[in-house]
Amino acid sequence: MPGTRKLGKSTDQRMAMLRQQTTDLLDKGRMETTLTRAKEIAPMAEKMITLGKEKDLASYRQMLSFLTREDVAKKVKDELSAKYADRNGGYTRITRIGTRRGDAAEVAVIELI
Repeated sequence: MPGTRKLGKSTDQRMAMLRQQTTDLLDKGRMETTLTRAKEIAPMAEKMITLGKEKDLASYRQMLSFLTREDVAKKVKDELSAKYADRNGGYTRITRIGTRRGDAAEVAVIELI
């Protein structure tokens, strides 16, 4: 699922970080992170919402294998899939908010529409 950005981490560290950030985004609906991480998280979050819309056991188990918390998978299946039932994609929005003072990294807000 992820693109080609390595984010300065090994594969297992990168996947663990992206899984956790995707879970947090789906739980809270909005998060602030660097622009490159936001661009990596967006397709994963959209994939999880699409799986939640399918309403079958195989899709639910796929969500459980990726997301780090079961309550978030239930939320995606029950609440978010109903909210986005009439949309065919484009569930996330990335907004740039400037640079971070400490390391001058470009910061963005990723949120569910």
